[in-house]
Amino acid sequence: MKATIERATLLKSLGHVQSVVERRNTIPILSNVLIEAEEGGSLRLMATDLDLQVDEHVPAQVSQAGATTVSAHTLFDIVRKLPEGSQVEITAADGKMQVVAGRARFNLSTLPRDDFPVIAEGDLPTRFELPAATLRQIIDKTRFAISSEETRYYLMGIFLHIADDRLKAAATDGHRLARVTVAKPDGADGMPDVIIPKKCVAEIRKLLDEVDGTLEVSLSPTKIRFNLGTAVLTSKLIDGTFPDYTRVIPTGNDKLLKLDPKAFAAGVDRVSTIASEKARAVKIALDRDRVTLSVTSPENGLATEELAADYTSDAIEIGFNARYLLDILAQIEGDTVEVHLADAAAPTLLRENDKSDALYVIMPMRV
Repeated sequence: MKATIERATLLKSLGHVQSVVERRNTIPILSNVLIEAEEGGSLRLMATDLDLQVDEHVPAQVSQAGATTVSAHTLFDIVRKLPEGSQVEITAADGKMQVVAGRARFNLSTLPRDDFPVIAEGDLPTRFELPAATLRQIIDKTRFAISSEETRYYLMGIFLHIADDRLKAAATDGHRLARVTVAKPDGADGMPDVIIPKKCVAEIRKLLDEVDGTLEVSLSPTKIRFNLGTAVLTSKLIDGTFPDYTRVIPTGNDKLLKLDPKAFAAGVDRVSTIASEKARAVKIALDRDRVTLSVTSPENGLATEELAADYTSDAIEIGFNARYLLDILAQIEGDTVEVHLADAAAPTLLRENDKSDALYVIMPMRV
């Protein structure tokens, strides 16, 4: 195998594939990236952790077709340190791979291409196209609420399903819930309900930064594949049942608070400066057209701040985890956030308005 490729092109592609590779591996081949020089002028790079796989093709000058596998992180670090604008020559033969750029030369150990595992996709019957901007929106507005609690593995991803003739994405960790609703794509009829794992969500989000148009999504009850043109990401799905999250979305919260989300977030951030790590609770006292934020810390003292707001219901005091509240407020893009409350113990609903695609639910804390 022999190929020449521009450093920037190789570095970008290695950046995509090497992040799939786990740093600690008991199976040596899983530490490697598959590099295949293909006739017709392209280099294929592929990495997997057996649950997630990224397969990418980039342009290169191929003198001799062939394939090998080499340590993904080592090769990435080498290419990262090569001079900008350099041409990188890759040659593989007799269990070694040589990387040459200018006067720098590296001889690396390889493992056979035939030992490299590939995820068997099987049949992916549901297939539809989605604008890259829509998938970015789905991920950005929900992923902060994904659980990291391994005992509740079925919450460790984004739940994607069709309901009310719309495509809905939801994530929850039991303390807060995020849901985004978008138009149902053509071809999504009969789509199975799926849970996309957290790692897959992170990797596809990185790749989406470089996609402007649409991408193709193919899935079955156990696998999902995102085809972004030059790169294809395939992942196993979480084998579990996502809870019926619609039951926690309040419909009868009759107390409506409207205020500037940026001013609200800045105030919460300021008063929570003195909160201790264990108790990150911020108390919110609502009265006519004003909100008083306060945090009491046994170690540090008391912080309060008053904000102007649009509120005409009965006075109420409620507490929230400041971090969870800030995560939600960071997703509100407009000039106003609607906070729908019932009482100090009931779930609270936040959204921009009744027409917005995204809604959020946060559970209160005792304060």
